[in-house]
Amino acid sequence: MNGNWLRVSPDELEHARTDLKWAHEFAIAAKRGNSDRWTSTDKAWNGLDFLLDRLGFTDSLVLGAEDFVELPDAEPDSDEMFYFLESLEDDWGYGPPTYLTPIQVAVAASQLAPLTEEDLIRGVDQSELSRAGIYPDTWDSPGKLQWVAHYLPDVKSFFAAAADDGDAVICWLD
Repeated sequence: MNGNWLRVSPDELEHARTDLKWAHEFAIAAKRGNSDRWTSTDKAWNGLDFLLDRLGFTDSLVLGAEDFVELPDAEPDSDEMFYFLESLEDDWGYGPPTYLTPIQVAVAASQLAPLTEEDLIRGVDQSELSRAGIYPDTWDSPGKLQWVAHYLPDVKSFFAAAADDGDAVICWLD
């Protein structure tokens, strides 16, 4: 399970809102072409989300803040959610994508800018991630916090470039 981001212009975001099949094809082409408009946090996505949330980030950069698809009001692990996701045509791997608006991207970029790898993991005990059920459940191995933190420079660059261009960011897990 990997976390992915795709930078899109406001016009492309509008197109995606009305045609998620087009957006998925666009995202896959960017990913396969290793475009600078796409990046991944690989399996570190949930750890990164946990650490940023711990620092008070207002929106989830990893899971997005806005939905393309309205999800039922059900527990994530419930039968109702399982059957809904099974019938969903806009499943990009582990459910439908979400997004951050250009304004949310700009806020995220400004929050990320001063953050260092040390800041991200300062005061964190790896066992906190295990207790919280954070994927992947390998937090008992030494160096896992540093493994998550090593993604931070690329995350900062990606969001800074997106903010500079006025882009939105589509978020998904596959």
